[in-house]
Amino acid sequence: MLRIAVPNKGSLSGPAAEMLHEAGYQQRRESKELQIVDPTNEVEFFYLRPRDIAIYVSSGRLDIGITGRDLLVDSGARAEEILPLGFARSTFHYATKPGTARGIEDLAGMTVATSYEGIVAKHFADHGIDASVVHLDGAVETAIELGVAEVIADVVETGTSLRNAGLEIIGEPIMTSEAVVVRRTGGTADEDAEPKVQQFLRRLQGVLVARTYVMMDYDCRVEQLEKAVALTPGLESPTVSPLHNEGWVAVRAMVPSKNAQRIMDDLYAIGARAILTTAIHACRL
Repeated sequence: MLRIAVPNKGSLSGPAAEMLHEAGYQQRRESKELQIVDPTNEVEFFYLRPRDIAIYVSSGRLDIGITGRDLLVDSGARAEEILPLGFARSTFHYATKPGTARGIEDLAGMTVATSYEGIVAKHFADHGIDASVVHLDGAVETAIELGVAEVIADVVETGTSLRNAGLEIIGEPIMTSEAVVVRRTGGTADEDAEPKVQQFLRRLQGVLVARTYVMMDYDCRVEQLEKAVALTPGLESPTVSPLHNEGWVAVRAMVPSKNAQRIMDDLYAIGARAILTTAIHACRL
C-alpha cells in the first residue's frame, strides 16, 4: 500500500479531497475518519494536520503527502516538493507602520512577529539579516500596536486587514505558496513504492491538465485550414478529418480553457463553423 498524508481541515482539505476524487481515488465520507484504505488503487490515506504532514513524510512513516509550500518550509523537515497543485495560493509579506522600513535590509536589529517562524528565520538567513523573530499564533497585526514587535510577517491577500491596522507592505514578497505534493528528501523511504508514487503523480498531473484545457471541435474549409491550425495547434498537433462535403474538414484539438472564447471568436472570423468545446475529465500526456 502507498501511504499518503492528506490535510484533515482548513483551506487545503476540501480542494485536496476533490482533486484526489477526480484522480480516481476513494476519499473519506466522514470528517471524523482519520484513516481510510482504497484497496482498488492500493493506497492508504491518513488525514493529518496540514502543519504536521511534512514532518510525518520526512520521518519515512508515510511515503508522500499533500500540504502547503509555506508549511513545508516552515516545518524545516527533511522533505521536498515534487509537484505543485495550483490551489490554496498565498503570498507572504513583511508589513509595518509607515516610515519604519522600506525593505528587508532595514529590518536588521528589529523584532518581527509571525505565525511562520521557520519561513522568516530562513529568509533572514538567506539574506544575511540579523533580526529577532517572535512566534504568535494568529492575529499578528496587533503585535506592533501592543509593542511586541516593530514588524510582522504574514499571508497577504487583499491587504485590507493591514490597512485597517494602519500598516503597509514593505519590500518584495517573502515567498509565494500553494498546495504541493511532498516526499522525503532524496526519495521515498520504501523504494518499492516509487512506481506507485509516479503513478499517483501522473494521475494528479492529468487532473491539472484536464482543468486547464478543453477539447475544441470545429469544421472549416480546406483553404482556411492552416489559419485554423495556427489558432488551435493542440499539444502535438490537431486531428484533422475530411467531411462528406468536399472541401471541408473537421478539426479537433486541446486548447487552454482561459482562451477558449477568444479562440472560438477568431475561428468564426475565418469561416469555421460548428465550433464546440467539451470539458476534459481526465488525461495522460
